[in-house]
Amino acid sequence: MRQLMEIAEEARRVKHAVARLGTKEKNRGLLAIAQALTDHADEIIAANRTDIENGRANGLSDGLIDRLTLNRARIEGIAEGCRQVAALPDPIGEVLWMRKTPDGLNIGQKRVPMGVIGIIYEARPNVTVDAAALCFKAGSACILRGGKEAFHSSLCLTRLMRAALCAEGLPENAINLVEDTTRDSANQMMKLNGYLDVLIPRGGAGLIRSVVMNATVPVIETGTGNCHVYVDASADLDMAQRILVNAKCQRPSVCNAAESLLVHRDAAAQFLPMAAAGLAPSGVAIHGCPRTMAILGDTVLPATDEDYAREYLGYEISCRVVDSLDEAIGHINRFNTGHSECIVTQDYASSQRFLEEVDAAAVYVNASTRFTDGFEFGFGAEIGISTQKLHARGPMGLTALTTTKFIIYGNGQVRE
Repeated sequence: MRQLMEIAEEARRVKHAVARLGTKEKNRGLLAIAQALTDHADEIIAANRTDIENGRANGLSDGLIDRLTLNRARIEGIAEGCRQVAALPDPIGEVLWMRKTPDGLNIGQKRVPMGVIGIIYEARPNVTVDAAALCFKAGSACILRGGKEAFHSSLCLTRLMRAALCAEGLPENAINLVEDTTRDSANQMMKLNGYLDVLIPRGGAGLIRSVVMNATVPVIETGTGNCHVYVDASADLDMAQRILVNAKCQRPSVCNAAESLLVHRDAAAQFLPMAAAGLAPSGVAIHGCPRTMAILGDTVLPATDEDYAREYLGYEISCRVVDSLDEAIGHINRFNTGHSECIVTQDYASSQRFLEEVDAAAVYVNASTRFTDGFEFGFGAEIGISTQKLHARGPMGLTALTTTKFIIYGNGQVRE
């Protein structure tokens, strides 16, 4: 087992070699990784089976088991993400602007690699590949620290990726996995000043809070997803039902799943029974306000502010009847986590107000929140979904993993 400081030293040494790689070399490495994953799918599934068995024995929820599980279709999806990243334009070296000053200097701004990117994540083995692929295309080395729940899967995936790079004559230490999954290794990563240029947590609220509160290295905060679907008075109710069921039930364990339903009072009597009928086949429990309970009856649990603020990550949803668009926007901005919000409406003015006034990284009109995803947005794989307001917000693709430098051309100027 390589120790963390050994990994950090190797990543720091190799970062300049990774930064010098050309687009063709990086793409060749990514395509080799994709091929290795598909060629060794049985090996990956066997390693993943060990993680699933351990997870069930340790009482992991069905939602977390779903996040953990790899099958052939998901492995092919991960490999396709690598191919998509290879197909994307290389941001490194892009000159964002260039202008001439009165002194005759030509000053510009250019995209460059971060250097060494650290990622701490939980029971998501796909993140091992997504993160590595994006960091590599962005010209950076990475240090990956996954959770113990996905350890065998991540170890297998990392070994295959490093071998694929090595076979192509590319630096295998561009991709590194921390094999110590204790809390000590996470705490140590948070303080790798001089080694890590940025640290990105991806996981539950507890992990993200711990990294944000304790890290001394720069952090990009990815967020939990308390996402809302608001059904406006003018909504097409059949459309609203389809969107709600997709947003809540297609994959409830992910951060872009809907966790709360808001319904305008003028649509509530007709829509809430439709919503309950759509959610019933999946066994979704509804936590509702008194007006919701009056319409749907005893099957609804009373909702509290804690329910409205909760990211369920399972087959539960909170529900509230609101009197106006203003009340819906106010409720969302109070309880949301800045992730993804949806309005279902036929009213253009309402849709524009919702887009303008809701404070979130992604705001939808008449579409499921489940689309907040780097793959769906055309970024290939994603490193995470940022809910902060610094240089990266929303699904983080290649450009979010770069920084910039100023480049200045002169012909002997000195400052007076």
